[in-house]
Amino acid sequence: MRTYADHEAAVNPPQLRERVSRILDAVSNLCLVVAGVLLVFLIAIFGWLVFGRYVLNNTPTWVEQASLLLVVYITCLGAASGVRGNTHLSIDFVREGMPEPFRTIFRYIADLFIVTFGAFMAYQGWGLVMANLERAIPMVRLSESWRAAPLVICGGLIMLFAVANIVSRLSGNDSDEGN
Repeated sequence: MRTYADHEAAVNPPQLRERVSRILDAVSNLCLVVAGVLLVFLIAIFGWLVFGRYVLNNTPTWVEQASLLLVVYITCLGAASGVRGNTHLSIDFVREGMPEPFRTIFRYIADLFIVTFGAFMAYQGWGLVMANLERAIPMVRLSESWRAAPLVICGGLIMLFAVANIVSRLSGNDSDEGN
């Protein structure tokens, strides 16, 4: 049975923000773990390529297409995680050289550009997924939509993480370091 204290803790905004932040951090870390595992797999299949070519004298032809597919997933998952951790590429010397009110405004503008970019990436990626359902990737026998799926996933995560950064900054819980 829930007590009043349990109910109060469930609806307390600082605790809710902390819980959401931990969930988003976990999603970001999962992106990095998946990207890391895919990177190890990428290295392994290139090892198989070299072994097949020079030892077996039989080059596996599927490695090139599989590696291109893996690189897209690794890159997109890493990019989304970079938005969450504010480690993405940014040129901030102009913004940081401005007086404080302008600096804060430009931080929000930069976040809104990131949200817009994520939305555009997800939208256009979805169009590519739908347009390429029937086409197959040569040598791998997967739909070409698998190449565009990371754009949808990454775009959605970029939007989610950028909006979370905006909300965190608005609530005063963000130090803006690294952003």
